Amino acid sequence: MSILSRQNNLDFLAGIEDESVKLVVTSPPYNLGKAYEVRSSVDEWLAGQAAVISECVRILDPRGSICWQVGNYVTAGEILPLDIILYDTFSKQNLQLRNRIIWQFGHGLHCTNRLSGRYETINWWTKGSNYTWHLDPIRVPSKYPQKKYFKGPKAGQLSGNPMGKNPSDVWSIPNVKANHPEKTVHPCQFPVELVERLVLSMTDPGDIVLDPYMGVGSSLIAAEMHGRVGYGCDTDSDYVEIARDRLRQLADGTLKTRPMGKPIYDPRLPNGGH
Repeated sequence: MSILSRQNNLDFLAGIEDESVKLVVTSPPYNLGKAYEVRSSVDEWLAGQAAVISECVRILDPRGSICWQVGNYVTAGEILPLDIILYDTFSKQNLQLRNRIIWQFGHGLHCTNRLSGRYETINWWTKGSNYTWHLDPIRVPSKYPQKKYFKGPKAGQLSGNPMGKNPSDVWSIPNVKANHPEKTVHPCQFPVELVERLVLSMTDPGDIVLDPYMGVGSSLIAAEMHGRVGYGCDTDSDYVEIARDRLRQLADGTLKTRPMGKPIYDPRLPNGGH
């Protein structure tokens, strides 16, 4: 059963045991002045992030992972990629960067004086080289599943893994906008399938998955869907109650989510490509 709280994240993290969490996955506020944040200077934002990250490292299992998903800080039309300015903060904690996952999506604000932003990044950090990793649960269909070696000692055998291929570090997953089945009042919520890939590949059943900026609980839902335990907190009481309600819907089988691996709708193809 998940543990969630309406609480400041540092207070919540202080109550968690050292090295007890296998995966920290979150998307902190980007300092853009959204309804759920107070805009501050970049230095103040970085200091706040450093405090939360330090606590996350303390509670992280030696074989655990941290996945920090961010976009850009924008001011006067100029962008500042947040994962770039956060690199030193993570590196000073002696963490190792495994992937800079590009999350590509199709919808967002249309820009007029620059190209429209259609991706964000998930930086995957580990405490060491002996980390939990499972590729098979997140494989995607091969482009040519029946392709075979045509010469050599393996001639006639399948040249690819019959379970599918590595999804690579570029993920095309729709973001949660008005017509998404998971849409709530939160303006920037995680799609559950984005977190599912991280949960399945970086944890084992029974492990704890933590989101210190929980929002409406998508990370906890992804954890519970696959036999993990979700921990999360948020300072907004409305979001916490929505998260609780979504978890109740998950338990009784009524929660609507977009299935992991579902093809993305393409209006140029017959029936959208489905």
